[in-house]
Amino acid sequence: MNKLQPLVIGDLTVKKPIIQGGMGVGISLSSLAGAVAKAGGIGIISTAQIGFREEDFAKHPQEANLRAVGKELRRAREIAPDGVLGFNIMVATRDYELYVKEAVKAGADIIISGAGLPVDLPAYAEGSSTKLAPIVSSAKSARVICRLWDRKYKRVPDLVVIEGPLAGGHLGFSREELHDYCADTEDVPSTYKREVYEAEIKKIMDVVKEFGEKYKTKIPVVIAGGIYDHQDVIHHIEDLGADGVQVATRFVTTEECDAPMAYKEAYIAAEKEDIVITKSPVGMPGRAIRNQFLSQVSDTPAKIDWCYQCLEHCNPAQIPYCITKALVNAAIGKEDEALLFCGSNAYRATKIETVPEVMAELCGE
Repeated sequence: MNKLQPLVIGDLTVKKPIIQGGMGVGISLSSLAGAVAKAGGIGIISTAQIGFREEDFAKHPQEANLRAVGKELRRAREIAPDGVLGFNIMVATRDYELYVKEAVKAGADIIISGAGLPVDLPAYAEGSSTKLAPIVSSAKSARVICRLWDRKYKRVPDLVVIEGPLAGGHLGFSREELHDYCADTEDVPSTYKREVYEAEIKKIMDVVKEFGEKYKTKIPVVIAGGIYDHQDVIHHIEDLGADGVQVATRFVTTEECDAPMAYKEAYIAAEKEDIVITKSPVGMPGRAIRNQFLSQVSDTPAKIDWCYQCLEHCNPAQIPYCITKALVNAAIGKEDEALLFCGSNAYRATKIETVPEVMAELCGE
């Protein structure tokens, strides 16, 4: 078994180079994040509609969400007092700045941010010790972020997460790009043009290294998307040169995951052909499990009774369904009325495990 080195992010040392990916709505909250941090990795809480359990969520979603940021981090800290904990905050979130500032105020060790380019993230976390990590999918986006951070804020990212086309949920690729990588078929990952995207990974790492050298610092790189077992971890760290990996789907079917049992059972029941690419109401491709809900969804605009103000660029009059409602249904066990986001390897889940068991397997212990 290969011995993995700690993940070093500036003055922060993480025992195991495993980041648990953020999953919303309500899939990675304090229970899962705390358990991963306690096991030596980085536990990540998703801020996507994080306050959906708050009594006033329907009427005042933003207030409920911002209140829940601190609550969830405190609960995670109770589980892992010495662990490394942070948040995944989507750039596409309405009032993104407020969520970043609330996470910093709560004492997040790290903020990981994608679903858009987090070009102004440093401004919102200025003066804090919170580590900042953009998610990128191309060398072009990596260069744009590094160049802007360099020019406007005289700094570079503390960590860069490269998320590939096998990831779950909203993807940072167009439908055409997914097709070019053969990552949009029911045969994924067997048809996936791995070597083609890995060439892009190398280009991204070159960009990150270039800006790291300018600032005379080491910017660690973590790779995400389709990582499920120890062999995947070793490939990305030893063969591709990453400093760590980000894993999400594998943690869904753990006892500690915040998702309801019905959600976990949907992963276990899924076959490879059940994992499909769907179009989100906001136009982005996403990977999910085909179920009754997806079969019934059409492209025709639906009547939206209430807007939860979740995404910056969403017009309730033009969407086929409310993504908040569909994802909250997943988080409360109404799986037939839910959007079940997942990664390409979700069909490999066969049983409920514990976070320590998953961490041990990923690390080859």
